Amino acid sequence: MPSLFDPGRIGSLELKNRLVRSATGAGMSLPDGSMTPELVEIYRQLADGGVGLIITGHACVAPNGKASAGMMGLWKDGLVPGLSKMVDVVHDHGSQVAAQINHAGRQTTPETTGETPVAPSPIPQKGSDIVPRALTEGEIRDLLHAYAQAARRAKEAGFDGVQLHCAHGYLMSEFISPYTNHRTDDWGGSPKKRHRFVLEAYRKVREAVGSDYPVFIKQNGADFIDGGLELEESVMLAEALDAEGIDAIEVSCGMTEVAAKIARINIRTPKKEAYLLPLAEEFRKHLSCPIILVGGMRSRATMQRILDGGKVDFISICRPLIREPDLPKKLKKGQSAATCASCNACFTHRPGPLRCMYEERFGKPPREWKG
Repeated sequence: MPSLFDPGRIGSLELKNRLVRSATGAGMSLPDGSMTPELVEIYRQLADGGVGLIITGHACVAPNGKASAGMMGLWKDGLVPGLSKMVDVVHDHGSQVAAQINHAGRQTTPETTGETPVAPSPIPQKGSDIVPRALTEGEIRDLLHAYAQAARRAKEAGFDGVQLHCAHGYLMSEFISPYTNHRTDDWGGSPKKRHRFVLEAYRKVREAVGSDYPVFIKQNGADFIDGGLELEESVMLAEALDAEGIDAIEVSCGMTEVAAKIARINIRTPKKEAYLLPLAEEFRKHLSCPIILVGGMRSRATMQRILDGGKVDFISICRPLIREPDLPKKLKKGQSAATCASCNACFTHRPGPLRCMYEERFGKPPREWKG
């Protein structure tokens, strides 16, 4: 079985190790979606820190799909030069980078996009009075084209691959979930019809970037919400994507309404790590493509044990790399685990640039790992 620091492949992409930086929205782009020096610096630190593959924070495929004012953009050709400069920095510091492309769907506000949010069906988020507008057939076709063009721009900018975001309750996730897709036309009403948008988006993207360019996906294994996507149906979609030639699947879960299921807190012992491994294990039974596991990996021992079991091919981490962008180098030199306390203050208490806020919030360093 491979070591955490052995090379690995995702399609045609050769990676120097099995560590992936999971997509992490920084909210630090300009209002037009363009790159900023501060965001470039975050990616430089990650690349210098030794991670094999960086997946960017989600990049918007259309202006009406912005999840936040600072969301990175890939919706127009004018954004390519700035993104290309960031990609060059990552490559110069020894890592590779893929663009995650996304549309917020109903998980945005009129203040952010300038219009009523759109979604497969007019299902509001819990706690929100905003009712999204159901997409028309023509708008669905336009969005499929937008995904393809965003991928084409990512390739032109020099990204080493693209990841489709089909998790966490955003647009693709909304299409595949019976919780958010109540359509009765050809885009909903049965699992096969709910999966159609994702499969057609993948085909359009593949046409735009070619057969050898790495295209992979972040997919909910389950929504963990009443009436939502369950594991059995998610595996059906994964099997279809595998048959179509997807280069890898990152297994995730949840949506904004159950955010605590996505990023769990207080992961300071091995028992709390790898909380999505059971989902990935079921995917493994049915798939031939590489599987990327996200969800609470903190210690080198746990990461290596999971790789040794052959259930996944890559380990994806998010919050620990906010605190320690050089964590891969530290683990390779013998550090046993991340110092991240999994407090989520980096997202819930953050003014300004993306950063670890544990000391700012609690006034002391995190307690030591109990391995």
